Amino acid sequence: MKSTGERTWSVGEVAERFGLGAHVLRYWEDEGLLRPARDPSGRRRYGRDDVVRVAVVVRSKDAGMSLEQIRVMLDGEARNRHEILEAHVAELERRMAEMQRSREMTLHALRCRSHDIATCPRFRAHVEDVVVQMETGRPVPA
Repeated sequence: MKSTGERTWSVGEVAERFGLGAHVLRYWEDEGLLRPARDPSGRRRYGRDDVVRVAVVVRSKDAGMSLEQIRVMLDGEARNRHEILEAHVAELERRMAEMQRSREMTLHALRCRSHDIATCPRFRAHVEDVVVQMETGRPVPA
C-alpha cells in the first residue's frame, strides 16, 4: 500500500461507524462492491473513496436495492445499467405512492371519531383498492 497521506480506517473502524458487522464489509468485498487497499501486513485499509462506496451500498440497500443492482450501478460499463436503474426508480415511485396512501390513511385514523375505525366509510375508502384486488384477483391501478 503506497503512502498517500490520506486518512485510512480499518475494517473494524468502518464497520463500527456504519453500524455494520465487519463480516458484512468482507462479504461486500467478496461480492465485488468494495476494493479496499491492503497494508504491508495484508490488513484492509479503507480510504475516503472506499468509505463513499460503503455509504453508497448502505443507502442503496436502505432504498431496497439488491446487491446485484448495486453492483450494476457501481459498474459504469455494465450494459444493462440504465435499465436496472430505471426499474429501481419505478419501484421507488411505486413504494412512495404506497407510503403516501398509507400516510393519508393514518392521518385520517388520527382525526376520525369512529370507535371502530374500520367501520368509517371515509377510512374504508383508503383500502378499497386492496379489497377489490382481493375480491377480483386482479390488481387495481393506483
